[in-house]
Amino acid sequence: MVALAQSPCDVLVSDYVMPGGAHGDGLALFSFIRQHYPNLKIVVLSMLENPAALRVLMHAGNYCVFSKADPISNLTIAVHAAYANGCYLSPRMVAIADSLKLGARGSMAGAALTRRELEVVRFFVSGMSVTEIAALMRRSKKTISTQKSAAMLKLGIERDADLVRYGMESGLVLPSTSGNASEDGDEELMAISKMA
Repeated sequence: MVALAQSPCDVLVSDYVMPGGAHGDGLALFSFIRQHYPNLKIVVLSMLENPAALRVLMHAGNYCVFSKADPISNLTIAVHAAYANGCYLSPRMVAIADSLKLGARGSMAGAALTRRELEVVRFFVSGMSVTEIAALMRRSKKTISTQKSAAMLKLGIERDADLVRYGMESGLVLPSTSGNASEDGDEELMAISKMA
């Protein structure tokens, strides 16, 4: 965030997953950015393969989403679309979005997940306990447990092991923290300077 405060820009390209940042990552980070920089356009880089996660991400106002599996040359298109207040999904993200229309596993039930439920599931399947998630999200343990249970019910999942398997298959698992990122995750933020 320090780099963003020191170098104002029109478009921010940010990874979806940046564990260890002072402002969180994913939806929490983008919400923070929108509150503090309401005119800043965001292009989200992601490895997510989950249709429900894409739907929640777009519903939260992130209309330019770029898959890391797509050619980097397409990133320029995403930046220009964001700058013009447009919408852009890279080819891989279009395929994922299309699966929402087809009702693929995870999309019908997953589409009903709230933003908080999706975040709780993402942290849980990445190895965090309910207590750790509660501390991280500054919520009560009971609230986190309720959100996890509600998500499992919506996904038709009864056991924690099946939830973890679902998370792995759906691309919701966070990578382990290597300790290489700075406290505020600036290494993962790439600001695009004022465009002419």
